[in-house]
Amino acid sequence: MGHVVAVANQKGGVGKTTTAINLASSFSAAEVNTLLVDCDPQSNATSGLGLSKDPARINTYDLLMGSANPVDAVHKTQLEQLWLIPSHKNLIGANIELVEAEQREFRLRVALEPLRERFQFIVLDCPPALDLLTLNALVAADSVLIPMQAEYFALEGISELLHTVGLIRNSFNPRLEIEGVVLTMFDERTNLAQQVTAELRRFFGEKLCQTSIPRNIRLAEAPSHGKPALLYDPHSKGAESYIRLAKEIISHHFAQPVAEAVATATEVVEPAETTSEVTAVAEEQPIAVDPVVEEDQAFATPVETANHDTATNVEEMTPVPEMDRTA
Repeated sequence: MGHVVAVANQKGGVGKTTTAINLASSFSAAEVNTLLVDCDPQSNATSGLGLSKDPARINTYDLLMGSANPVDAVHKTQLEQLWLIPSHKNLIGANIELVEAEQREFRLRVALEPLRERFQFIVLDCPPALDLLTLNALVAADSVLIPMQAEYFALEGISELLHTVGLIRNSFNPRLEIEGVVLTMFDERTNLAQQVTAELRRFFGEKLCQTSIPRNIRLAEAPSHGKPALLYDPHSKGAESYIRLAKEIISHHFAQPVAEAVATATEVVEPAETTSEVTAVAEEQPIAVDPVVEEDQAFATPVETANHDTATNVEEMTPVPEMDRTA
């Protein structure tokens, strides 16, 4: 049974689509069958993998409306073990059309059910809003990966998202857990980035990913070529960071010996003219998913944010020494 990860944050511009594309690509480079589902009407994940925005192609909108077979919506990409269910701007109409529909929150979960046996990871790229599309993605997911920038406003936004995740767990999807929080566009040289990281680590503990994604021009350039960074420039800092993030997440869901083999397989690959050369870096051995059941503490305690001139406080956490606030 495949593991479904929703990449979500209602704040825009935090790197959700970049994370979804490059994380899914890094999974596939390890010969892990991966499906990327574009749930955003902007269709950036679709164009970022080289597919045109074709309204005649079966897409996520058709799945939510129940008018297409999920198997027919799956399209091949440039990577041998990465598939895509594309999106289209018509998807924005689903927010209106589903309002009166029965079981509206479960449409995506039902559509993906026949595909879970085929793929070991299913990555959902969510829109930057807490609407019916994001709700469907979170109800369909086993876990949620939260990309965020190391900035003050991001701390405010994440508390709202955690509140929503808690409501969804209580009402629609009890199995939903926090996969992790990953810092994107990260500049470790600034005091602000260090302070926000310390606050997040104090609150989330091990749920804060060890891997952070730096600002990198190659990550920004790759979508214009319709390629993930792994194919565009595999030796860029951005591509290397997403490979490390993939290793980290794989280790959460695979038995230890297999996770070590997959980690070795996802070393940075040389530029290749064909995707078969890219995926040849993975070791040829079967991979069986072994989900790790963890006690979910990610939203057990609310995050309280102070005003612009004060630090973010967290209830029920061990106090730490006052941080240097000189920027």
